[in-house]
Amino acid sequence: MLFWSGLILIALGLCALLVDRALAHFIYDHVNARAHKFLDGITHYAKAGHWLAAAIIALVGAAIARHFGASGDAIPQLINYSLAFIAMLTLGSTVLHVIKLVLGRRRPRDDMEMGLYGFVPFAFNLEYNSFPSGHALTICCVAVIFTCVWPLWWPLWFAIAAVLAVTRALLTAHFLSDVLIGAGIGLIAAREVLLLGFPGFAPGWF
Repeated sequence: MLFWSGLILIALGLCALLVDRALAHFIYDHVNARAHKFLDGITHYAKAGHWLAAAIIALVGAAIARHFGASGDAIPQLINYSLAFIAMLTLGSTVLHVIKLVLGRRRPRDDMEMGLYGFVPFAFNLEYNSFPSGHALTICCVAVIFTCVWPLWWPLWFAIAAVLAVTRALLTAHFLSDVLIGAGIGLIAAREVLLLGFPGFAPGWF
């Protein structure tokens, strides 16, 4: 399910390339200052650094608890899910940053404010880093992990992930295609890491 969902998101992202620029200009012109402030306040919940730090803290805490004799199913689950999240974020981010460096795309704001638009393949310029979205990738990986831990709540986790991912386009920090493709890469990376590296720790429908 996650593999095909990821592929569909990537396909939709490629289709969105046709409307990206017009949509970004529409959003830039119609999202007011109040909405922008709200979106800017919640978009950071999808930032990789925060979740990576949380995973490392959880991993270290669980390892210390086990060292001092804590028992039960929660400790190995916390260790495995923390390791899985770190691995999927590493795999997904590696793929994502290779694409960013090779394809090189300016962010929507650069188009609005400086007239700089489009892809510059093989420029290897760190300022051309819009495509795909790292925030979208990260929050999709988080949704997958949360679904593993609390599977009955999966619609909520993925709904939250969708909202936080879309904030990147609404803030004109990314084009819609950046968000869709970043999310697709995140879902595929998460699935492959779980099924290959942590079998038995994911719902069967993954």
